[in-house]
Amino acid sequence: MSRLQQVLAGVAGLAALLALPLTFATVDGATLSLFGFPLALIFAVATAVSLARFRWALPLAVDAGLCLLGALALLQTLGEGARGAAGFWLLLLATWALAWLTVERLAEGLTSGTRARRLVIPLIFGAGLLFLWETITRGAGVPAVLLPPPSAIWERLISSVPILAADFHQTFVKAVLIGYALGCGSAFLVAIAIDRSPFLQRGLLPLGNFISALPIIGIAPIMVMWFGFDWPSKAAVVIVMTFFPMLVNTVTGLSAASAMQRDMMHTWAAGYWQTLFHLRLPTAAPFIFNALKINSTLALIGAIVAEFFGTPIVGMGFRISTEVGRMNLDMVWAEIAVAALAGSLFYGLIALIERRVTFWHPSQRTA
Repeated sequence: MSRLQQVLAGVAGLAALLALPLTFATVDGATLSLFGFPLALIFAVATAVSLARFRWALPLAVDAGLCLLGALALLQTLGEGARGAAGFWLLLLATWALAWLTVERLAEGLTSGTRARRLVIPLIFGAGLLFLWETITRGAGVPAVLLPPPSAIWERLISSVPILAADFHQTFVKAVLIGYALGCGSAFLVAIAIDRSPFLQRGLLPLGNFISALPIIGIAPIMVMWFGFDWPSKAAVVIVMTFFPMLVNTVTGLSAASAMQRDMMHTWAAGYWQTLFHLRLPTAAPFIFNALKINSTLALIGAIVAEFFGTPIVGMGFRISTEVGRMNLDMVWAEIAVAALAGSLFYGLIALIERRVTFWHPSQRTA
């Protein structure tokens, strides 16, 4: 696959040089060639020269340096208020191909399963996506009302910290965390009761399946009417959304212990609760944590959507619905970014706890 990136990067840089008479960018209606942007010209020459990699092996640092140079050249162009033309898009293609090649070579060079690989590769990949987003939206002149560039979203984040903090506290700290704890906790206790009683297993599981099929758009207005416009109604929606995944996974996990293991506990005169705590719950731990990770994202989605149907003048869902009506899409994306970051950190925290608790499970082994 690396041969494809090499060809793309070298050919794109060479094409940018051969297309010097073509327009590289437009600034205030005036057209400029590649010569008007020194960094871009240097990058085009260096990328075309890098075709020598087909005869001589180039160090990884050379590819990484070319990627950085290409990114700086493109950002310099956009910094002058330019719009991309033929040469601009050719250099963007060359930069993307070199970045692809660099990440692939870096992934092959790192030891499989190392912490560096788990952190560095996703960070570089994410930075590349943000860079493409920035250059394409600004280079193509995409209206901010359709898709604002990451730089505009970042400026809004910095300038609206108090508002975003209040929305985060209302939605995540109050509605999500409380609803998540009550939903997962009650489902865990019901799963224990179902495991203890075959009658409940036949009666409650179908009912839980029915509740899980209820649409959130239909539940949210009802919860607002029952519990008011503040966070308790949003927490109630979160409870409904997180209950069934936790219930099903816990019931499945409790039955994961083999018959031989249960018979061995009986031979040691272990009762139900001793068998539960010493054998069945540890065996069910991967299933339980799987439900906790699934619910960590479902809870946030449920709380935000529930706020669309009635809330005080604070909250992520309230802010998103309000700012969309005002066409302030940068604020909407800022709220989305905060929600995505909070959900990812919440998921990561649960995954970290899972790794510490279920270190013995084969899924936690690294190659």
